[in-house]
Amino acid sequence: MQSQRAADLDRLLRDIEYRLSRISRTVSRTAPGAVDRVSDTIVSALNDITDRLRGPARSTMADAREFGDEALRAGNDALRKLRREAEQRPLLMLAVAVGVGALAIGLLSRR
Repeated sequence: MQSQRAADLDRLLRDIEYRLSRISRTVSRTAPGAVDRVSDTIVSALNDITDRLRGPARSTMADAREFGDEALRAGNDALRKLRREAEQRPLLMLAVAVGVGALAIGLLSRR
């Protein structure tokens, strides 16, 4: 979905660039002094578009950062619980570790 939006945006920007170059050629032939005014208007419009695009990008980055922070907290909580269980039941945790190791060896030896 993001790649589709990026492709659409790229197409729109290319279309705008093409149209602006056509307008610039036409205006420079008919009214040379107007080119500067048109250029200023175009720069202003492109700055507005850039500002609008940056807003969602900042929001997406903030969402990603928040998601990463939540994942880090969840990982830390899981490690604390695992450590607590290992302290309370060391033999059980050792047996689980041996079992996981045996499964890993069994899976790797099949290849």
